[in-house]
Amino acid sequence: MIRILAALAFAACFSDLAAAQDAGQIARVQAGQSCPGCNLFQADLAYLDLPGIDVSGARLRQANLALVTMNHARFDGTDLSISNLFGGRFTGASFRNANLTRANLVGAYFGSANFAGANLNGATLSGAELGSARGLTQSQLSSACGDASTKLPRGLTVPACR
Repeated sequence: MIRILAALAFAACFSDLAAAQDAGQIARVQAGQSCPGCNLFQADLAYLDLPGIDVSGARLRQANLALVTMNHARFDGTDLSISNLFGGRFTGASFRNANLTRANLVGAYFGSANFAGANLNGATLSGAELGSARGLTQSQLSSACGDASTKLPRGLTVPACR
């Protein structure tokens, strides 16, 4: 019985390691290569220029995308929860069905970006440029927060951050 419990504990340790970031995959993305479905947990992509990159379905949870330029990038189905997108440029990017729960989108530019089906629960949109974004709904925005400088498509509003 003790051997079984020890084996289960050992397996649990390795399952946690499997969930940790993959440095090789992060390096590929930092070099500008697409990496759909990759484990990019806590990746530091700040200040990089990564146009057209595809990280669809990737795990970018708690990643740093501050001041990045990722125009026309694909984030479809990507986990960006608790990530920092502060001041980034995402012109024409696709965030379809992405998880942006509690993400920081402060001051980021999303011209013509697609947010169809994206989860914005708890996301901070203060100062974000979303005026020409597509696929946004009032339901999505009602679970996020912003401020008077948040630009949204006509007819949509976002609650003020507290």
